[in-house]
Amino acid sequence: MEKSYKEFLAQITTFIFDVDGVLTDGSIQISTDGELLRTMNIKDGYAMKYAREQGYTICVISGGKNEGVRHRLKGLGITDIYLGCPDKVEQMEEFFDVYDIKPNQVLYMGDDLPDLYAMEKVGLACCPQDAVAEIKEVSQYVSHKKGGKGCVRDVIEQVLKVQGKWNDHK
Repeated sequence: MEKSYKEFLAQITTFIFDVDGVLTDGSIQISTDGELLRTMNIKDGYAMKYAREQGYTICVISGGKNEGVRHRLKGLGITDIYLGCPDKVEQMEEFFDVYDIKPNQVLYMGDDLPDLYAMEKVGLACCPQDAVAEIKEVSQYVSHKKGGKGCVRDVIEQVLKVQGKWNDHK
């Protein structure tokens, strides 16, 4: 019998997120000077910041190169931000080596084909409700929330609740 995704939550110490379609809804606005603008969910941001404060490692790996994204994530206390990554698996494995992270300790949330191979190499592969079919197929958990609409908060909150670290606001 196949394990429920909930059985993996207790071992998670590290979260890896894609940007477009996970931390954002995947849409972009283009300014008159050609800058690509994205919208992120404040509740996702709060959950990421809180998880960092609780000692979890958070990494963001994206093919996109928007420096505004880096600025927002740094403001949340995230330091492992890899933008413009053509090979997410290579970047992820390098990140694992630096921090001595075991793949079974990692929750990876992606939404589209560039995330596929990286998602196959972690303990818990997750995706937003509106991920592409191939990603849903390899995901042990499909959030009831869409990309940029709280899916990141959903998975972080589940992990922290299982580990007794969610409602520790003092």
